[in-house]
This record gives sequence, structure tokens and C-alpha cells, in this order.
Amino acid sequence: MITIVLILITVGCSFYAWSNSSVYSGWMLNPYMVSNKNQYYRFITSGFIHGDQMHLFFNMLSFFFFGLNLEREMSPLYFIALYLLGIIVSDIPSFLKHRKSQRYNSLGASGAVSAVIFGSILYDPLNTISLFFILRMPGFIYAILFLIYSYYMGKREGDYINHDAHFYGAVFGVVFILLTGDGNVLQNFFEQVSHWGGFF
Repeated sequence: MITIVLILITVGCSFYAWSNSSVYSGWMLNPYMVSNKNQYYRFITSGFIHGDQMHLFFNMLSFFFFGLNLEREMSPLYFIALYLLGIIVSDIPSFLKHRKSQRYNSLGASGAVSAVIFGSILYDPLNTISLFFILRMPGFIYAILFLIYSYYMGKREGDYINHDAHFYGAVFGVVFILLTGDGNVLQNFFEQVSHWGGFF
């Protein structure tokens, strides 16, 4: 399964980077270094390392559940492309915003994971998502709340989380599925949503 392979690679890269400070700093997305030193590889490597074990755990846990679901709907090539391009595309806004800042760094697979989650929601909008294992809601409601929250927090900044990557990764996931999936994806999405019975 591609999802499992990507998780193993990401876990391995993260632990390797944690044990080697030069790798850790050299693989992060630093827009200044990309812009001034042409280190474009950082767009990819930054998606395979994480800030700490908790960051890694939650990203990979989310990817595990949604990735396995989405794999059944896509060809292996498209699934890999979605994930890798999700890393790159979700970081472009951060790169453009911070390319003159030497101190700004970003890392993690959140953009790619958001792309996978939203791709999965597009196919199965009524799939129940649990926030913090307590608050349960259908995927399409979660998607709306996630986009609003990510956009708002991306404007505020200051909490050391790259909300822009979450937002643009999610949007990219939807666009990618609409462009590469079968032509009935959007129609099926609205048909499923129309049968939602509400919270009660």
C-alpha cells in the first residue's frame, strides 16, 4: 500500500533529521534559502520531516486513515502525484510571503495530508470525522470548518503553525481530484450531501 510506504519513509526521514541537526535545518522549507540559494529541493524534503514526535504522529495518523480510503479511488500514480504535489503547492504561498525572511522555516506533511483528507471527503462526504476523538461530524461539515479556521488563522499567524499550508493543501486536493477523477465526482458528492439527515 502506497500510504504505508509513504508513512514509513516519512517516519524514517523525521527520525534521521532529529539525529542530525544539519540535515534537520537543511531540509526545512526556508523561503530565503530557496530564493537566494536556489535550494528548491526544500519544497519536497520539508514534507518528510516534522518538528517533534507529536507533530509526526498526528499527521501520519490522519494520513493513514484517509490515505487508505483514497487509495481505493485513485490510480497509484495519481495518488503519489497528489501527495508530492500537495507538499509543494501548499508551501508556495508561504514561500512567496516569507521569501525575504531568513528566519522563517516550515516543515511537515500537513499540506499533503490536507490534500489527501479533502480528496477523500470529496469521494465520501458523509464519512464521520472525529475531532480529538470526541466531536463527531460528517466530512463535508468538517471541511467547511477547517477551511474557515485555516484561512482565519493564516491571516493572524503567530502560533508557529503553517495554516496557509493546511488551507492551500486542502484546496489543491479538491482541485486535483476534480481534474483527474472521473467526471461524476462532484455530482456524486452533492448527491451524497443531499441525503445527509442532519446531526439529530
